[in-house]
Amino acid sequence: MMAAMELQNVVEFGGMRVLIVEDIFEAMNLLRTMLHDLGITQVFTAKDGKEALDFLGEFDEEIDMIICDWNMPRMTGLELLNQVRTVDPDIPFLMVTGIADRDSVVAAKSAGVTGYIVKPYSSVQLSKKLSAVKRFIEARKR
Repeated sequence: MMAAMELQNVVEFGGMRVLIVEDIFEAMNLLRTMLHDLGITQVFTAKDGKEALDFLGEFDEEIDMIICDWNMPRMTGLELLNQVRTVDPDIPFLMVTGIADRDSVVAAKSAGVTGYIVKPYSSVQLSKKLSAVKRFIEARKR
């Protein structure tokens, strides 16, 4: 049963290129492992928003999705989201946060966030969010 689920994930998510923006190494590593377990092998990382912007400016291929922590030094996830939206208004942007208070959700939605995932989260929750993002990407291509 698990092998069939893993195969489905590879089919569903395989080929996606994801940028993780996370300042805590352990959290970034855990998320990268979860993505690999879901069949996403093209995972890039940045330790903060400034590094993410540099990466996006230099990377030749298109990133399919950004998964970004909200609270980071030098540039918050919301600040990064605002910067990214000026260049690419459509790239899926999943905000990771420990606190999903109403004001933060409203601010992120008005900035164009694609979705939220609240820490701590499981690989099942992550898979559901990624499925929603995948549907968003496919609808955008039509």
